[in-house]
Amino acid sequence: MSQATKRKHVVKEALGDFVTPTEKQQIVKVTGSRGNNLHEAVTARGVSFLVSMPTKFRKNLWIKRGDYVIVDPIEEGEKVKAEISFILYKDNIHYLQKQKLWPEGFTEEPDKTDKEPEKAEETEKDDDFSGSDDDESDLFVNTNRCNYQYSESGEEDNPEEAEKEERTEKGS
Repeated sequence: MSQATKRKHVVKEALGDFVTPTEKQQIVKVTGSRGNNLHEAVTARGVSFLVSMPTKFRKNLWIKRGDYVIVDPIEEGEKVKAEISFILYKDNIHYLQKQKLWPEGFTEEPDKTDKEPEKAEETEKDDDFSGSDDDESDLFVNTNRCNYQYSESGEEDNPEEAEKEERTEKGS
C-alpha cells in the first residue's frame, strides 16, 4: 500500500468513526510531547504517565497539548504505560458526552472550550452580514517579520501637514 493510500485510510478512520472505549481502554488528556512519538497524558483522576503514538498515526495525524485520546494499556511498560488507539476530536467528544461515557474529571474543560468558538463564530457571522470583505483576521500571521501598521486615510499620515492645514483653515 502506498503512503498516500495509507494516509487516506487512516484519516478517514479517525475522522469518520465514533468509537467508545472498551473496559480496558480509557480516555486521557495529552499534557505535552516528550519526543520520539511519546506524549505525556493525564487521566481524569489526575494520574500522569507516558503514552506512545502507534506507527499508523505517525506523520499522518498530529496531536497537541490539550487533545483527548483513547489509550490501550501496556502491561510490560515501566515508563510508557499505554498506546494511543484513537484520537478524539470535537464531534467524538460530543458523542461520548451524549452517551454518558465521558469521564467526570474532564466535564468542565470541553464545555469551556466549546462555548468560546461558538461565540467567535457568531461574531464572524455578524461580520459577514455587514459586508466586510476586507477582514484579514483569519489570515496567517508570520511571527518572523516585523509588524507594520498601515492606515487607510492619507490625512492622518503626517502630523506636520495636519498642523499646517489647521493653521491655513484658521487663517482663512
